[in-house]
Amino acid sequence: MSQVDGNYTRVSEFFIVGFPSLQPQYFHIVAWFFFFLYVTTVVGNLLLVLVFALEQSLQKPMYIVMVSLALSDIGFTTVALPKLIARYWWNDGSLGFYTCFFQKHMIHYFGSLNSLILLTMALDRYLAVCFPFRYPVLMTNQTIAALTLFCWLAAHIFPGISTIAYNMIRFCGPNRILHAFCDTTSLTALACGDISQEVGSAYAVAMFILYVPFTFIVCSYICIIISVLRMESGQARMKTFSTCATQGCIISIYYIPRFFVYSTPYFPNLQMTADLRIATTLFYSLFPPLINPFIYCLRTNEIKKIIRRWVQKQKVTGSLRRGPVVAVTRSH
Repeated sequence: MSQVDGNYTRVSEFFIVGFPSLQPQYFHIVAWFFFFLYVTTVVGNLLLVLVFALEQSLQKPMYIVMVSLALSDIGFTTVALPKLIARYWWNDGSLGFYTCFFQKHMIHYFGSLNSLILLTMALDRYLAVCFPFRYPVLMTNQTIAALTLFCWLAAHIFPGISTIAYNMIRFCGPNRILHAFCDTTSLTALACGDISQEVGSAYAVAMFILYVPFTFIVCSYICIIISVLRMESGQARMKTFSTCATQGCIISIYYIPRFFVYSTPYFPNLQMTADLRIATTLFYSLFPPLINPFIYCLRTNEIKKIIRRWVQKQKVTGSLRRGPVVAVTRSH
């Protein structure tokens, strides 16, 4: 749909196409897949938030960062997936003009936020491993809370500038978005007129907000590896290397595919079909939030002990409740 705005026709709503080559007979399978993915991601990350809220022993810097990442992951999947699920479940892919721009802003906001949180997490681990004796003084709960708040506020800056700039662009032609959600790349393809300057600025901002933190993350992990190699205890080295390797894989999944997706228009040799681009985007956007609770939490001994204690407590409570019933049955 479109409406007259001044001397040109302006698009009033957009339509999320999703995978352009997907046949209708597979729509419900895809909808169920993304619904299961959404529920699993939200439940897993909410479990982490719940454990943190109920256990005072976990209220320390490392877990504050983990909870911040969990909340960010819940926010991203909640912004990105419901409309995609509706598209394949009920063929309802329409988004109002400003709703699309709101989704665009929040998609890039949570992407920027995750990048800043991963930087904070790397800083925390760097101080813990490289300066273990000064770590309690340098990284207090108040310090990490201030850093986390800064991340949540600062992540709005660049997406906000981009959203304001794109709101001034004319959209007067097609309104079908060949993507899983509204974002800068998909809206660029629908704009009228020459917007090369806006596109170049958006690309520069994306590279800055993603790869400046990535550079610091890589440097911090190099310092961590050097410190680990100096450890005398082989068990401590293996434990730290295992944790760093796992986190490094998640960080690589988060950053490296993004570069190829964002850079495809600028490198002729990097060519992607629409389906491959969407699949790659969904992989690096949705896979880390899905497995983060397992990587950062279930591999942590403190959280595993707390969950075991909760399970044992529930078993004891359940047996106590069943006890009188069994006694009455036996008396008969």
